[in-house]
Amino acid sequence: MPPAAIALRRRPFLAPIWLAVLLAVIAAVVAFEAYQSATITTIVVVQPAESALGSIQDAPLMLEGEQRAERLAQLFGSTAAPGRIMAIYVASTRRTQQTAAPLAARLGLQPIVVSAEDVGGTVNRVLSEHRGEAVMIVSGTAWRLVGALTGAALAAPPTDDYGNIYIVSMPMVGSAGIVHLRY
Repeated sequence: MPPAAIALRRRPFLAPIWLAVLLAVIAAVVAFEAYQSATITTIVVVQPAESALGSIQDAPLMLEGEQRAERLAQLFGSTAAPGRIMAIYVASTRRTQQTAAPLAARLGLQPIVVSAEDVGGTVNRVLSEHRGEAVMIVSGTAWRLVGALTGAALAAPPTDDYGNIYIVSMPMVGSAGIVHLRY
């Protein structure tokens, strides 16, 4: 072969193939890291137990309410991971604090007192301080908290309706899920 013919003969240009492979590897690594860092925050929103209606401004729990608080502690009082409640938030009323007291004692937690009126502040605090954990909020405005967390429009329960539990799953990506239980 003449030298001119050898000079004209080229090797295949592989840069587009190598670049595509490199981009695919980088995309796979980024997707894997995003998958590994994706967390779900679980917020258990509980309506407080029965207290004596109309007797005094901030009435303590009645006997039925104390029994309901004990059932709540039995339901969520597991100290084993996964699913262990890592923090308990309560409104500043006596009945919310007494509802959470047996569970807090069982888990060895000190309840964090928040304002029942500052629903947005409570939601922001829980989501920022407890990302990827399970947290409980006991509040007389449980339906408002669930609405603030999920955007769902829930109706206020009757004043004599006790024992509502809303389990809200807040993924990092996607919409929240709600499970409504009674205790």
